[in-house]
Amino acid sequence: VLSLAAWMLASLGMMLSDMLLVLLTVIFILIEASSFSDKLRLAFGENQATLSRYQKIVENVRSYLMIKTSMSALTGLLIACWLWLFGVPYAGLWGMIAFLLNYIPNIGSILAAVPALIVAWLDLGMMSCLGCAVGYLAVNVIIGNIVETRMMGRGMGLSALVVFCSMVFWGWALGPVGMLLSVPLTMAVRIGFESFDDTKWIGTLLGSNESP
Repeated sequence: VLSLAAWMLASLGMMLSDMLLVLLTVIFILIEASSFSDKLRLAFGENQATLSRYQKIVENVRSYLMIKTSMSALTGLLIACWLWLFGVPYAGLWGMIAFLLNYIPNIGSILAAVPALIVAWLDLGMMSCLGCAVGYLAVNVIIGNIVETRMMGRGMGLSALVVFCSMVFWGWALGPVGMLLSVPLTMAVRIGFESFDDTKWIGTLLGSNESP
């Protein structure tokens, strides 16, 4: 148990440092996006076709980041409150981890739940651990699969295979930061492909079945 706790603390420290870098990256992207359209106009003049393509990419990425950030914050808050009700130690910390790891598609919520559930099991017993697991499952299904999906809309969809492959590629290229930002980066690439007739078919293949 002591060896497991030491390993968890060491891994948690590295994870939090990466999460802080990702959070700062997202903040600066959102700040920069508000003035990026003016930069595009200065760079490309008044060419409306070119401007509309790049503005579509910027607007979709900004929309994704704003929705994802708000949904991640709600997820972290609900998780923290649920764990606090069960008396799990450091409930606020586990809520923060759930907020940050929610940026990783598909497996982020699982990674966030593992250390909190281990602590609940060691400190409170198996029944409390199962109760916490039910809370994680309910929050991620309701927020991730229902609320977030409706807010995102169909036009921002990526196929499940593309999401997984993009996470592997960007994680290899940029490390943990790339894993967390894999979806907005890939989405920008997809929109860029769809904006040109010669590469539109690539963007269509990258999208989900519900994409227009």
